Amino acid sequence: MKGLGKLIWRIVKLTLILFIGITMFWVIMYRFINPPVTWLMLTRGFEQKAAGKPWKIDKHWRDFDDIADPMKRAAVAAEDQLFLDHFGFDFKAMERAIDKNSHSHKLIGGSTISQQTAKNVFLWPGRSYIRKGFEAYFTLLIEVFWSKRRIMEVYLNEIEMGDGIYGVEAAAQTYYHKDAFDLNRQQSAAIASIFPDPLKWSPTDPTDYVRHRQYLIMKNMRRLGPMDF
Repeated sequence: MKGLGKLIWRIVKLTLILFIGITMFWVIMYRFINPPVTWLMLTRGFEQKAAGKPWKIDKHWRDFDDIADPMKRAAVAAEDQLFLDHFGFDFKAMERAIDKNSHSHKLIGGSTISQQTAKNVFLWPGRSYIRKGFEAYFTLLIEVFWSKRRIMEVYLNEIEMGDGIYGVEAAAQTYYHKDAFDLNRQQSAAIASIFPDPLKWSPTDPTDYVRHRQYLIMKNMRRLGPMDF
């Protein structure tokens, strides 16, 4: 039994070392190489096929400097106003989300842009404590090995922005027939307003709720100080 216990412990240690090594290499690689596809994109593609729709992944990578500054500001204003100041986690926002969720059937997220990026790029869709644990782990890794500039660049290129639409360039072309570099404040805020539910909402055909979100985002954009990436 003692020998079996040692063997199991060695296997556990080896597995842990391999996991840490592989995931660190993966994160460091994506610091320099743009992620080609995500689990969410593949999952949505299979859902489209199952529904009798054509497979669609509309995604066009845009470098950080080729994305309009108002779009970056709108993302921060909408999703994570302390993005440049925290190390991946906004614990006050998480506490507020937990408190609201305890009194509501509609779940409210408290994830930062870093957490969302980790989830979108490295993990599968869904909600579970296991996935949240992996999300925290990958969030720490990208905060260590990537810059805030890189996190924002990847975030705006990988986030879902409609049915089969991923990234700000595809959204700009689909909704406004223009380049992501040419988005203005109103358009950027409108796109950011649909981030929580891009399959249900549209920036160009907004509900009253989405229009109100756009108004609040534009208000927060004006309040934000200089964003030094």
